[in-house]
Amino acid sequence: MSASEIKIAVDAIVFGYSKNEGVSILLIQRKYPPFQNAWAIPGGFVLADESLEEAVRRELREETGIEVNYLEQLYTFGDPNRDPRKRVISVAYFALVKSAKFQQLKASTDAENAQWFNFKELPELAFDHKEILKMAIERVRTKIRYQPIGFELLDRKFPFADLEKLYITLLDRDIDRRNFYKKMMALNILDETDEYAKSEGKGRPSKMYKFNQKRYEQLEKEGFHFEI
Repeated sequence: MSASEIKIAVDAIVFGYSKNEGVSILLIQRKYPPFQNAWAIPGGFVLADESLEEAVRRELREETGIEVNYLEQLYTFGDPNRDPRKRVISVAYFALVKSAKFQQLKASTDAENAQWFNFKELPELAFDHKEILKMAIERVRTKIRYQPIGFELLDRKFPFADLEKLYITLLDRDIDRRNFYKKMMALNILDETDEYAKSEGKGRPSKMYKFNQKRYEQLEKEGFHFEI
């Protein structure tokens, strides 16, 4: 097989989060063979005149109708037999979004449907997408412990309990809440607001916080180490 016969593709693992539904993964149902009607990660071939990131953003727009802010390259998958049609090397990216903002999905081009799935209740996936997704989940779980990417999934203002719940959900385990609170507040990257969350019971309303991106970036420049 010559180099000209090798195709470059991109895949996008989109993590969505909401307080009520937890962590979800955005999948598309394939319209055409191979794996017709099977569920898969959104993605497709890179066009000659676009960068990898332009390609993955275009595929997300075309197949699901969504735009993402946080996008990071995950890994390059190049097993010779990963695609039955031809030799395809895929560069995978992962994205983080608030899934509640993207409930009206619009599947088109080679996607029959687009749908959110709880990350613990995923269907069978086409190609090697199960392997890709497994690596993406492991990467996010590792990364939220040393870089505050989780704030991409929260509202701009949030009660501290929402931050706790996000970490518990993404890490898929309980955490020491008192120690977690001390560590987070010691980092000095949360700003307390003068607002309170609406109380859902008889308890006192919770204070609302904001993530201070500029302060975090400054601390990073100074050699600051974030670890939860």
